[in-house]
Amino acid sequence: MERIDFEIDDFINYCDYKGLSKKTYGSYEQSLRLLVIYLKEQFKITKTEQVKEKHLKEYINNLKERGKYTVVYNEKTKKMNNPQNRGDFGKKVSIVTINNYIRNMRVYFNYMYENRMIKSNPISKIKIIKTPRKVKEYLEDEMFNRLLKCFDLSKFHEYRDYVITQLIFDTGMRLGECLAIRDESDINFNDRTIFLPADNTKGKKDRYVFFSVKMGTELRRWLQYRDRYKDSEFCFCTTRGSKLEIRSFESNFTNYGERINKKDIHPHMLRNNFAKRFLMNGGDIYTLSKILGHSSVKVTEECYLDLETEDLRKQYQRYSPLMNLKK
Repeated sequence: MERIDFEIDDFINYCDYKGLSKKTYGSYEQSLRLLVIYLKEQFKITKTEQVKEKHLKEYINNLKERGKYTVVYNEKTKKMNNPQNRGDFGKKVSIVTINNYIRNMRVYFNYMYENRMIKSNPISKIKIIKTPRKVKEYLEDEMFNRLLKCFDLSKFHEYRDYVITQLIFDTGMRLGECLAIRDESDINFNDRTIFLPADNTKGKKDRYVFFSVKMGTELRRWLQYRDRYKDSEFCFCTTRGSKLEIRSFESNFTNYGERINKKDIHPHMLRNNFAKRFLMNGGDIYTLSKILGHSSVKVTEECYLDLETEDLRKQYQRYSPLMNLKK
């Protein structure tokens, strides 16, 4: 173990102390450990203070050229995971993935520089690689209604997933936030609000989301149904009464998509649709940002200001100055 390894250990411990999610600092650690392998092998670097801008640029170029899963932090994991058997083994690493690596490295080097553990910041001038914007996929009314009709509501788990699907579509919350809801303490039917405690949100801040009258009716019916068969503190429990895991719902959701011949469907699409529909129905970007739990309006703009020509046409017809002129 070199000094740089211990410096990364201290950084990850700091992230844990600050309350970042395991998923977040796990992503940081994976990116940094792979970087360290390259720095040691190519430049014999053993300390963070030895890292220069040119080293990071060469590493980023290396990421562009090498194939997926061809480098691992621990060689022993190759025997367990067999990456060479993956269908995408050796294929180019996507620009989106490389940009994530750059962001993760930036967090680390900024931390080291701001805490005066390095004299200069080697990543300060390195920018995110520009990529064409990928428009968020939109579920038209007809497709969403087909999705709702494909659930078998006589089965406990499909009825549960049916309600989850509508709730995310109606509130815009993340899947993980939805599955962590405890009905008695989190749901207020009088105000039609759901409280999301900081421990369950990506931004680690308390916030509220709001549901419609129609959703309130669906939610009450579901809870009455659940209480007849299960004893659980979680609003959306498994058939055993335990908390439903994200990967389990994602797997179920993929199967529902196959039923309606839409193989590329995923739960986050429901949140994306909430955001776009909110804007299309006259909602403002600032309110949307708060509801979604984004750290800033800029994040919301980057994610959802990709309205197409037809969307803009519909918006214009609603807000045309001449048509709305009072006589």
